[in-house]
Amino acid sequence: MRRTTRLRQLIAAPRIVVMPGVHDALGAKIAEAAGFDAITQGGYSATASLLGAPDSSQLSLTEMSQMYSRIADATALPILADADTGFGNVTNVARTVRLYEKAGVAGLFIEDQVFPKRCGHMAGKAVVPTAEWLAKIRSALDARVDPDFVVMARTDALAVHGIDDAIERAQLAREAGADLLFVEAPTDVGQMRRICREVPGPCLANNVEAGRTPILAASELEAIGYAAVVFPVAATYAVAHALRDLFATIRRTGTTADAASSLVTFDEFNELVGLSAQRRRESLLTEDAEARVARHPRT
Repeated sequence: MRRTTRLRQLIAAPRIVVMPGVHDALGAKIAEAAGFDAITQGGYSATASLLGAPDSSQLSLTEMSQMYSRIADATALPILADADTGFGNVTNVARTVRLYEKAGVAGLFIEDQVFPKRCGHMAGKAVVPTAEWLAKIRSALDARVDPDFVVMARTDALAVHGIDDAIERAQLAREAGADLLFVEAPTDVGQMRRICREVPGPCLANNVEAGRTPILAASELEAIGYAAVVFPVAATYAVAHALRDLFATIRRTGTTADAASSLVTFDEFNELVGLSAQRRRESLLTEDAEARVARHPRT
């Protein structure tokens, strides 16, 4: 089954689909091993991983698509990708969809912030006129080759113009054909209930630790009416916390002995990244080649 089809099925299923954010290709492998059905990777974690910098539109379309290609090569899971503001106008959006499809992701989202955008839970956001954003959504829908490729419409208008405008934008995006709707940064459960009740399509919740939106368990979000939930930055925060502690230990003690319990072993890591499977494949190919040579008559 194509990853696009699988993601579409997960969104339409009665149970909420839980998508952890991954920090990199290694994180994608770990998420798959943990048993998740789909993953996401946003610009916040991508910018941290690739540049060690804040989420402020610093990565280009080609940098993002190449990153997604590497992640897609590392896992069979569907990936919901971040296309920011589409990297330009409607023409740029169309190229974004083409490159993301080639990269192997199962879907993407386009937001209505003014470029350069900010993390959805940061202050000082601004949004473009509704019509400009809807034109980008239509461009993304028209550009996709695979009809199951998921196009999600994200609006940040709640923090700028209020809940009524944000819901209206999401309604219009659904009318334009968006497959999944994301009203970013509701500030209470009441707003979350309104979004799911008044937006006529599957909605996504965003669990950002210490962000503007209450953190709710997947079961609670499902009861409210959400079809999907992402945890986009938790893995990045976990990586930062673990490395900070590890480097502090090495600096203080000159050894990793005190950190051994928090590290995977050499053999565990090799198994995690697939070394034994790689070696088996190499051996089989070598044995097959040697057998072919042995069967070839000498002249």
